[in-house]
Amino acid sequence: MSEKSRIARRRRHRRVRARIAGTPERPRLNVFRSLGNIYAQVIDDVAGQTLASASTIDRELRGQLEGKSKTDAAKLVGELVAQRAQAAGIKQVIFDRGGYRYHGRVRALADGARAAGLEF
Repeated sequence: MSEKSRIARRRRHRRVRARIAGTPERPRLNVFRSLGNIYAQVIDDVAGQTLASASTIDRELRGQLEGKSKTDAAKLVGELVAQRAQAAGIKQVIFDRGGYRYHGRVRALADGARAAGLEF
């Protein structure tokens, strides 16, 4: 990712974050996508706490990711973060795509989280 596109993504993310904030009742599901991995966090912005998280580097997912595409891995991360959020008592979230387009891996993560029971 070039420096120019990195700055543009950060600008888009700041613009979205000006309108979106996670509350204790409805925390924010944040997505960060690197070249090889994808990360998701459920964040309560009022308390400044991460309530649940999952990524492709989690030990739980390592064995399941062998031979899968990045999109399939993102779907598994979405399912795992939804399971962890529900274990913490969270059913509804606000989706924060992190300045990325709602396409490909970001969409797969969202679809996985919805399939596992998270509402947004």
